[in-house]
This record gives sequence, structure tokens and C-alpha cells, in this order.
Amino acid sequence: MVFYQLVVAVLLLILTLSLQCVGVAGLIEWRKRVAPRDTPSFGPIRSAALVVESSVAIIILHGLVILLWAGFYRTQCFSSWELAFYFSASSYATVGYGDVVLPSNWCLLGPLESVTGVLMCGVSVCLLFSLVSHLVDTAMQSSSENKRRGAPSSFAAQSSQRVGEQTHA
Repeated sequence: MVFYQLVVAVLLLILTLSLQCVGVAGLIEWRKRVAPRDTPSFGPIRSAALVVESSVAIIILHGLVILLWAGFYRTQCFSSWELAFYFSASSYATVGYGDVVLPSNWCLLGPLESVTGVLMCGVSVCLLFSLVSHLVDTAMQSSSENKRRGAPSSFAAQSSQRVGEQTHA
């Protein structure tokens, strides 16, 4: 029985890491297409939209991982999807209320999912940090280049263009 539990735990970890790696690789490729290194800076609205889009994609990715674990819990531990998903989400997020517990023969999967959730959330934070750093760096470079040329920064240029359009209307 212990061998079976170990095999299941390793399989869940491999599937989790595989899903996370595919998702992260997809996000990186998407980001390279949307915001390549050599593009000029985006305006504040487009930058915020990129951060929101990335955050939503990351939340969906975490939801899929939670669903993976919940699928196992549903087949082996709980009688409903609601309990399985609730337990998985609270374990993955390291909340662990304790109102729903695994059967004793599977009790080590909860902490294993928690550690996995912490690591996967760390990877996600790194992705978001990288995106925001890139957006700030390109905005700063664009701003300093515009100052050297005497042109206003992209945000200031957009704002003054809007004001000019409003006064002519």
C-alpha cells in the first residue's frame, strides 16, 4: 500500500510539473510575441492590460493544477467534486482550514500539494516580475531617449495628443 501511495504522489508531482512547465513555456512564448525586447514602450493602459492578461493566464494555469489534484481526490478520497476541489484549492494555496481532511492512508498528499503550490506560485511571481520589469525598463529607456531628442515621453505624448484632439473637437 505504501508503494502505491508513493507511485501516486510521484505521478501527481510529475503531472503537476509537466502542466506548469507547458503553461509557463506557453506564457513565455506569448510574451515574446506580444512584448519583444526591442519594441518601444507601451502606454500605461496597454502595459496594465498585459499584466492583467498574464495574471489571468497564470490563475487559469493554477486552476488546472488544482483540478488535476482534485481529480485524484475525487476518485480516491471524496464523494463529491465540490469537496475534492475545495480541499485541493485550500491545500494548494496553503490555507488548509482543516474542516475537510484526507483519509489517513492519503494524509501526506495534502502537505505535498501545499509545498507544490508554494513552488508553483513562486514561479508565477517570477513570470509577473519579469514582465513588469520589462515594461518598466522599456518605458524608462523610451523616456530617456525622448528626453535626449527633446521629445516628450510616450505617456506625455499620448496625453498631449488626446488634449489636442479634445480642444480641436
